[in-house]
Amino acid sequence: MASTKATWRGDMSFSVDLQGHSFIVDADEAVGGSDQGPRPKALMLSALAGCTGMDVVAILRKMQMPFDRFEIAVEGDSATDHPKVFKKVTVVYSFWGDSLDEGKINKAIQLSHDKYCPVIGTMQELAEIGHTVHLNP
Repeated sequence: MASTKATWRGDMSFSVDLQGHSFIVDADEAVGGSDQGPRPKALMLSALAGCTGMDVVAILRKMQMPFDRFEIAVEGDSATDHPKVFKKVTVVYSFWGDSLDEGKINKAIQLSHDKYCPVIGTMQELAEIGHTVHLNP
């Protein structure tokens, strides 16, 4: 079971302890925060990037498909009404290397989206999740 603990620090700021790792989350100054840390909603996108990234790396290693560099960018489009949930999320996978196999990369990404990444599995219940792939951009 996953768990976390958030302790109020004043204003809109919280100190978060997540599996022994500490960080601060805060709100924008326009709503009473002081920008001392990331926004919780944005952390959802970071969780998605990390989750699918780890899947893709593990799968490509099993496929023996080397790469020199790998980046994931994630953007979320939100509803305009509260609670302003993500309506559409776009994941951009960028790979660099001399021996990139587009078929293996696409298969690894699809496996992450369809089978392995629990963050994508959870978020796709609420939002449309799409992706693009760039090789040696």
